[in-house]
Amino acid sequence: MVVTKIQAPFRHDHVGSFLRPQALKEARSKFQNKEITYSELKLVEDEEIIRLINKQKEVGVLAISDGEFRRSWWHFDFLGSLEGMEYYEKEHGLNFHNLETRKEGVRVIGKIDFGEHPFLDHFKFIRDHAGDSVVKFTIPSPNMLHARADKNVDIYADEKDLIEDTIKAYQKAIQAFYNAGCRYLQLDDTSWASLFSEEKRADLVAEGKDPQQFMNTLQFVINETVKNKPADMTITMHICRGNYKSTFFSSGGYDYAAEVIFGGLNVDGLFLEFDDDRSGSFEPLKYVNRKDLKIVLGLVTSKFGELEDKEFIKARIQEAANYVSLDQLCLSPQCGFSSTEDGNILEEENQWQKLKLIKEIAEEVWG
Repeated sequence: MVVTKIQAPFRHDHVGSFLRPQALKEARSKFQNKEITYSELKLVEDEEIIRLINKQKEVGVLAISDGEFRRSWWHFDFLGSLEGMEYYEKEHGLNFHNLETRKEGVRVIGKIDFGEHPFLDHFKFIRDHAGDSVVKFTIPSPNMLHARADKNVDIYADEKDLIEDTIKAYQKAIQAFYNAGCRYLQLDDTSWASLFSEEKRADLVAEGKDPQQFMNTLQFVINETVKNKPADMTITMHICRGNYKSTFFSSGGYDYAAEVIFGGLNVDGLFLEFDDDRSGSFEPLKYVNRKDLKIVLGLVTSKFGELEDKEFIKARIQEAANYVSLDQLCLSPQCGFSSTEDGNILEEENQWQKLKLIKEIAEEVWG
């Protein structure tokens, strides 16, 4: 039997999240204040997602997303709904550049598994309303459970057991999304950013972790997670240095982890930050050793509204082509426009202008 896979990631693509419209923000605030029911909130979510689907089609987006409109965070909502996990209020948030995030997180309270997860219904909704368009669905990488969840040694005395259960849960999740019709799934992962600078690697050492072993574990978890994926399912990964209200968590190029990321991960595509000097040079792309691996260059920032110069972006694409074939390259924003419901510092119209620009550039570069 010949298996046909969709050609994702596309020449012009996006990371997944979009700015929350005002009506949705107001409805979520009312729900949190117990002024409306969840059913009433869901009605607003449904309406705004349908509106978003239509807007993406109007702009020419090829991979239709629900914008993560039903989520507060890009990762905690999914992780907290796994069996053996819970979402909770913390004493402190994460320290981003000159900013602390909201004081929320997830923790292990039992054996990790994938069961009746609400994100399956989230996917089915967009599947049913996207028509003939390809649906792109995003979930946090399994590495994020280990990077951000509070552990429980009474449940998992050996972290290897936690890793094993996480991999099994994600394998179930991938099959469940596939059975529901998902053919384009993205794993979002900020854990790699702990390897990109000497400062962050020193933090790992201070925590009692060996950076090389940490990196090997990240690679193992991803490759084991995707090893049984259906042949006609595209799974990509977005590697990010943090995105919260237009701020960042870390800096540094891909150099330290380049051989593992570009030559050792068995995903179909990599969405990469390359929108400013924090991301380093394109030289690490020389380690790409598969002709079927798509590299999606995040050259257009999602953090601010100012529109990039088209010719500058085209020149950057040609620069990247010195290290990996132009035929393997694609273009996207460097991250989502709203990794949390708070959103980045730009207007809704800015995000659509940027996606239109990316489409124009892609058509001029690749035809």
